[in-house]
Amino acid sequence: MYNKVYIVDDDEVSIFLTEAMLEAERFATECKGFQDAKMALQNLLESARGSSADALPEVIFLDLNMPFLSGWDFIDALAPYEQALKGHCRIYILTSSVDEQERKRANSNSLVAGFLQKPLEDECLTQLKKSS
Repeated sequence: MYNKVYIVDDDEVSIFLTEAMLEAERFATECKGFQDAKMALQNLLESARGSSADALPEVIFLDLNMPFLSGWDFIDALAPYEQALKGHCRIYILTSSVDEQERKRANSNSLVAGFLQKPLEDECLTQLKKSS
């Protein structure tokens, strides 16, 4: 079981469904949903700058298509903190997109641990727990 998980998605229903699935599968002790990617980024960067890696979420489920700050913009903003995040925070793209180019881009980004389709399913969470 993970300690802290962030869900970053501009859709309130998607956050609710993902949180419900994580809770049902006992995936994490704390889930924090963000409809505002900028706020999630600010929280994450404050934790990354801090002295304790324990403050970082262990997993982030990140939507790609969001207003103001897309999932890709979010990931790009984390590039200077890559070393602080590696080994402490896994980012999973959680999207309804079926664009193969986005999947390839995710697979080539060292900060992205995986590319997942919405809605999140229990089999997927079982696999993620095994890979922890």
